Amino acid sequence: MENCEEDTVQLHGDEEIIEVIDLNDTEQTTTDHLVEELEDVDFADAEVIADDEGWETEDEMDAEQDDSDLTFSKHTGSVFCISLDPVTNNLAITGGEDDKAYLWNVIDGQVVFECTGHKDSVTCAAFSHDSKLVATGDMSGLIKVWKIDAKEEIWSFEVGDLEWLQWHPCAPVLLAGAADGNMWMWKVPSGECKTFQGPNCQATSGKILPDGKRGMVGYEDGTLRLWDLKQGNTIHVIKGYDGHQGPLTSMECNKDGTLVLTGSTDGQAKLINTSTGKVLGSFSVENSEEKNMTELQDSISVESVGFCNVLPLIAVAYLDGTLAIYDLTTQSLRHRCKHEMTGTEPF
Repeated sequence: MENCEEDTVQLHGDEEIIEVIDLNDTEQTTTDHLVEELEDVDFADAEVIADDEGWETEDEMDAEQDDSDLTFSKHTGSVFCISLDPVTNNLAITGGEDDKAYLWNVIDGQVVFECTGHKDSVTCAAFSHDSKLVATGDMSGLIKVWKIDAKEEIWSFEVGDLEWLQWHPCAPVLLAGAADGNMWMWKVPSGECKTFQGPNCQATSGKILPDGKRGMVGYEDGTLRLWDLKQGNTIHVIKGYDGHQGPLTSMECNKDGTLVLTGSTDGQAKLINTSTGKVLGSFSVENSEEKNMTELQDSISVESVGFCNVLPLIAVAYLDGTLAIYDLTTQSLRHRCKHEMTGTEPF
């Protein structure tokens, strides 16, 4: 066969056909085509398409989920207290670290008026039973009462460091507990006053019973006193072995005022009969985590208590995030929930 070296197709054994390809030419052609295709791609459009297909940016992935219907953001510091008006539930009063309190509408978030003139963080705020008045109190002990319709301050008074503040359930009468151990009671706006002397330690929590005639006060030394608000004398004193072994942190009563549930830093919640002053039961949860004594005492502190209005159940919230539900009939633990955040208001 002549000129076989110049042919592009050669015959070998078994007449196999082999095509001779110049690799350099092929690589150059492929590269040229790829460059042309990339020049036709709009990368800006590609990013838009990716976003439209559900891709999230880094900022979007880091954003926390917010399921709220409305956000009120007038405060410039931590918010320490909030209360809803009992008549319509359309108004809220909030107090904060910025030494301010705001009365605002929960429907649209609009401020009705600002409660000015406080000298320290506003830690207490509450509506009167008829939603006509609102009281605010700061850590320095300055208490102010505002008339909602007139949007003006109508009364003020200054006590020692304020611990708690509560309105009478059916009259324009305001009660407060102070760090000096006194409980104060005023008629508003006349200012007529009565004091109830405690055991020379902080009156850390208090609750007016539904009959409006009695008030339970808890103190820093663990003592509980049930007061006759009209006569000014104590009806029952609960202390010692039956009482709490640490400062009172919270208390709540059932609907008819026959029972009071109290909580303390000692990790105990106690159920008390208001007629006899007897402790009917004590409730606590075991903590199986390995902790030193200081950490254990801090974590078991009771922060809030509450009665269920439908079933014979109570709820106790602890500082470590535990929420315990107890059956009053059997005084046994029904449910135990563990939250990542610390407990506040169970019911």
